[in-house]
Amino acid sequence: MSQNLAVLYDNPGPRQRKITWISSIAAVLALGWAAYALIYKPLDDKGQLSMELWGPLIDPSNEYFGAVWERLGFGFRQTLVAAALAIVTSLVLGTVLAVLRIQLKHLLKRRFTGLSAAAAYPLRGLSRLLAVVTRICVEVFRGLPVVLTIFFVARGLPEFGITFSTLTYLVIGLTIYNMVVIGEILRSGMEGLPGGQAEAASAIGLSPFQTTRMILLPQAFRIMLPALISQLVVVLKDTSLGFIISYEDTLNIAKQLIGALDNPIQVYLLIGALFILVNYSLSKLAQYVQRRLARGSKTKQTPIPPDPSTALTAQATGGGN
Repeated sequence: MSQNLAVLYDNPGPRQRKITWISSIAAVLALGWAAYALIYKPLDDKGQLSMELWGPLIDPSNEYFGAVWERLGFGFRQTLVAAALAIVTSLVLGTVLAVLRIQLKHLLKRRFTGLSAAAAYPLRGLSRLLAVVTRICVEVFRGLPVVLTIFFVARGLPEFGITFSTLTYLVIGLTIYNMVVIGEILRSGMEGLPGGQAEAASAIGLSPFQTTRMILLPQAFRIMLPALISQLVVVLKDTSLGFIISYEDTLNIAKQLIGALDNPIQVYLLIGALFILVNYSLSKLAQYVQRRLARGSKTKQTPIPPDPSTALTAQATGGGN
């Protein structure tokens, strides 16, 4: 590997390495000075670093510490519950939507040779109608901002006599948007696979649905896993939009705490750190799953070499034949 890299560029000499170290140290010092001058000093001058503001969040001896973290814990659990439900429903319905669009595409290409023209025409027209309807739904729900989708769900369903909890409204709104995005991710993944796989599956007698379920969809999940995980992180962050329907998530609880403690910078910094930690953990989990899947596919494709002792025994016993 190092030899291949050496072909691309010359290895730095002592002078270049010295320049690199000096530049790196200067850059670190410049960033440290900028952080002090532009962030720390202005906050310190305005008293934003005092324990009077940070105490309720980081000092267990503070009289408000227990109540603050109890409320934050409740809001964080609400956020995780909404995110988990929305992720599961978005993945399931997005997969169904992707498979449906792929099957409708196959139906539009099918000639219906075994049916008469009178019987084939309604089937072809129904397939075309469903394809148009699904395409319109995808474009509409993908084009609407998530906050509007949540608002219309929470305000529109009660007009038809359908009432749910705010959690259900939030999950429905998030699912409508994210299932469309996930469905398009999986559909593009399946359509991006080599066409020879579907042709080979058809040659051995698999139906289009069996081909999609057994061959195309598993590969699309593995190939598009990074994009899927990125979208799941978006779902987690979009739960904060529940404020529009008064859902008591982390940010809504944070607003209540800010109203009582008057420390918005401190509370929002803490909430941001919590979200970064959860999203980073989710990203690392995705990288781990992707490495495991890649290792599993390589193991399946690599032939297992024969045991040397077995080969020598077989050669010895069959050498006289």
